Amino acid sequence: MSGAPEPVAAIDCGTNSIKVLVGTRREDGRLDVALRDSRVVRLGQDVDRTGVLAEEALQRTFAAIDELAAVIRDHDVAPERVRFCATSATRDASNAAVFADGVRQRLGVEPEVLSGDEEAALVYAGAMAAQVPLPPEPVLVVDIGGGSTELVLGQGDRRRAVSMDIGSVRLHERHLHADPPTVEQLAACVADIDRHLDDCGVPLDLARTVIGTSGTVKTIACGVLGLPSYDREAFDRAVLPNAATASFVDDLLAMTVEERRALPYMHPGRADVIGAGGLIWGRILDRVPVIEHVVSEADILHGMAAAIAR
Repeated sequence: MSGAPEPVAAIDCGTNSIKVLVGTRREDGRLDVALRDSRVVRLGQDVDRTGVLAEEALQRTFAAIDELAAVIRDHDVAPERVRFCATSATRDASNAAVFADGVRQRLGVEPEVLSGDEEAALVYAGAMAAQVPLPPEPVLVVDIGGGSTELVLGQGDRRRAVSMDIGSVRLHERHLHADPPTVEQLAACVADIDRHLDDCGVPLDLARTVIGTSGTVKTIACGVLGLPSYDREAFDRAVLPNAATASFVDDLLAMTVEERRALPYMHPGRADVIGAGGLIWGRILDRVPVIEHVVSEADILHGMAAAIAR
């Protein structure tokens, strides 16, 4: 036997997108990524209003899982080295068992429905594993999903974490109905975000470093950097001024959905909801004492994959 490290596969199924990472763990503990891919499936379509996963959303997601299962087989990942985690939409849905059955049939693995605390811990572990050298602490890691937003403030072995029930899909469906949204709709969305931040229990004013992960943060970073495409190498570990991010979010909110879709780095499945995600990001950055933030390609998938590899 060669003793070569076995590949692992981590799948994160959120409210808006499903993502996969295939990689192997080096001797130093860092992850060599062989593949990273995602699909926008909008699993959480209308869950905030109905409390159930819509049939068409399930079918979109199952079709994506079929594709990802083929990719995982192509990389010779053993079933016991595959981890499938579902987050906000599945936590909230009364018919989550239907979704779980579909995952088992397609992947042969038991899906895990993460609690908000578990999701936050994996987000933090993934983002911090890629920070070399370690940045000044306390470090605030932010992950803005479709249904929830995770905030983790860490220093040494201590963590303060919360998963808030605000995300880009949830707040878009709740508040931003016009195209582009009206002043009144934007004010209602901001008030909703501020209520959650006021009650979150994480002292954002203590952060000395802010790291943003998730598709919302990365897509906004592409806009701030003026990139001609969605370029992971260009935005990973970029340090961006908070003011420039806030200005770009304002620009996004003034656009129609079709104008956003025309941006060269914008995934068409994110164009309608990124305004709400941008509002969340902007309100968080308003509350921290630093004037810039770090964008991280490493996220919950890296935390999941590292845990499997160990």
